[in-house]
Amino acid sequence: MIEHHWIQNELMNDLLLHNIKLTGELSQLCLICKGGNMLCGRLICPILFKAKLMIKSPFLILSERVEGSTPPGTFVGRISYPKVCIGPVLPPYLGNTEILDTPELWAGRSIKEIIEYRLSLIRGKTTMHIEDTLKGNRLLDSIQELSMSISPVDSEAVFNKRPVSMLYLSEETPPFGFSSQLKSFKTSNISVDRRIEKAYYDKDLKASEAIVQLYKQGVIISRIQRAFSVGMLGIGNRRRLVPTRWSITAVDDIISFWLVEEIKQYDSLDDYEVYIFRNLDNLFLAIFMPEKWCFEWIEAWFPGTMWNFGGKNPAIMGDYESYVGRTSYAKVGGCYYSARLAVAEKLKKMKKQAKVLVLREIYPGYILPIGVWNVRESVRNALKNKPKRFDDFQSALNFAFKFLTVPFDRWIENSVILKEAFFQRKITDF
Repeated sequence: MIEHHWIQNELMNDLLLHNIKLTGELSQLCLICKGGNMLCGRLICPILFKAKLMIKSPFLILSERVEGSTPPGTFVGRISYPKVCIGPVLPPYLGNTEILDTPELWAGRSIKEIIEYRLSLIRGKTTMHIEDTLKGNRLLDSIQELSMSISPVDSEAVFNKRPVSMLYLSEETPPFGFSSQLKSFKTSNISVDRRIEKAYYDKDLKASEAIVQLYKQGVIISRIQRAFSVGMLGIGNRRRLVPTRWSITAVDDIISFWLVEEIKQYDSLDDYEVYIFRNLDNLFLAIFMPEKWCFEWIEAWFPGTMWNFGGKNPAIMGDYESYVGRTSYAKVGGCYYSARLAVAEKLKKMKKQAKVLVLREIYPGYILPIGVWNVRESVRNALKNKPKRFDDFQSALNFAFKFLTVPFDRWIENSVILKEAFFQRKITDF
């Protein structure tokens, strides 16, 4: 059983024992880094390290040989790039395991359920160069064939050593529990998704075009990300293995960029709309405005949350793009592109364009990072709700701030859209 208050207290005790003073500046640094770039100068993120020690898998693996039904799942690491660890992900049991590695099915599940799904998975690892896709080998062929499956696949993995529990945490990807070096891997009865198979055999199709094509054909995002990660998409001599966390953001970016270019051809929205959704102790709030396309994503991590343990006030960060788009990677990370994808999908369905501000408040009950899928699926769910409509921006804001906890002046400090609305005069004002 996972007791998040206990986890948080243990983490705080560890930080205090090591004399880590989490000032407002360091909290902001944690928000920028999120355990991925070691901006504090340490070799290991103390927050993630302690979290890994506190969470235990519900399984005990007693053998080097494991039989189980992979969801199907694969993982490509990023450490030592361009040499990367790649392998299948499977639980130590057979059956319908699709939900263990399909974030699209997790909406409405508790954070405890999601963590338990992920802690049941074992990651097999073998080292390959990203260009091994050009020459191939038996194991890579098996992994790529697995990635084409449309349903769980019965499999057998033999490891060099008994898999040990080693929680992997990332802001971009869902966590998982066990891992070990892979000795051999066998599968049976793979039901191939013909759409992915066709893209795999088309060696003249650019990766970006293949990603959009699969999306238009109805392949879910997580399966497209998996195929791209294991080097199955793109022009033949340019295919590469892509670390899973990079492939997730790349696919969200490519699809949302394509959608945005299309919605720019539509007329603007007719009125102001506000959408609200609560999930996993997060609040997501989107304001759609009847103007040309612009997009802004801002998140506020409350004191006691993963990336703001020692702060006294919410740590806030966001990113923005104008009608012409972005030329640099969003500093707030992959959640920006996941949210942009969900917003662009909604506008395409409406056949409208709009200026969109999406705000996220993260409260202490959000005990561990579980991946940017949470942003994509939560914003998608928010935009399925019936919106509240208003004739003017001030009325929309008045309604929105009945639900938001962070004061308005903190949001406006960090928002391009809000600054423009309140401090920049338009030509129509003259």
